[in-house]
Amino acid sequence: MNYGLNKCIWTALGDVTANFVQGSLVIFVIGSFFSENPTFLNIFKWIGILYLFYLAYDIYKNIPKDINSKQVSTKSNISFFKDGFLVAGTSPKAWMFFPLIFPQFIDFNSNFVFQFFLLIVTYMVLDFASLIGYALLANKLVVWLKTNPKVINTISACVLIIIAIIIALTQQY
Repeated sequence: MNYGLNKCIWTALGDVTANFVQGSLVIFVIGSFFSENPTFLNIFKWIGILYLFYLAYDIYKNIPKDINSKQVSTKSNISFFKDGFLVAGTSPKAWMFFPLIFPQFIDFNSNFVFQFFLLIVTYMVLDFASLIGYALLANKLVVWLKTNPKVINTISACVLIIIAIIIALTQQY
C-alpha cells in the first residue's frame, strides 16, 4: 500500500525465487527422507498444524500498523527483491508447506524431475499472480482498510485456521 504495484512486483519475484529454492530442496533433498520416514512426516504435519493455529492467534491479536502514515522510505528494486526472497526463504510456513503438500503430487517412481518442474512452475505462477492480485486489491481497498484495519487480521486468521483444519482432516501418511 505504501510503495505501489511496481515495487510489489520486485518483492513478488523475490518471493517466488525463494519458493523455487525451497521446493527444490524439499523434493531433491528432504523429500526422500520423508518418503522413507512417514512417521516423521506425520509428526511434522502436526507441528505445522499447531504452528498455523499459533499464527492465526498471533495475527488476530496483532495490532495493525498505521497505514495512514505518509512517511515512505525510498528503496531500490533489488532491495525489494531481497526483502521478498528473505521473507519467503526464512518463513517456517513455507518450509512446512512444501514437504506437506508437494510430495503428494509427485510419483517418485517415475520422472519426478519433470513432475517437480511442472508443479513448481505452476505454483510460482499462481503465487506470483496472487501476490500481484493482493497488491491490486490493496490499491483499491486502501481507503476502506484505513478505516477498518483489524478486518484483514481477522480474515487472515480465519484462513489459517481453515487451512490447518483441512490439513488435519485430509493429509494421511
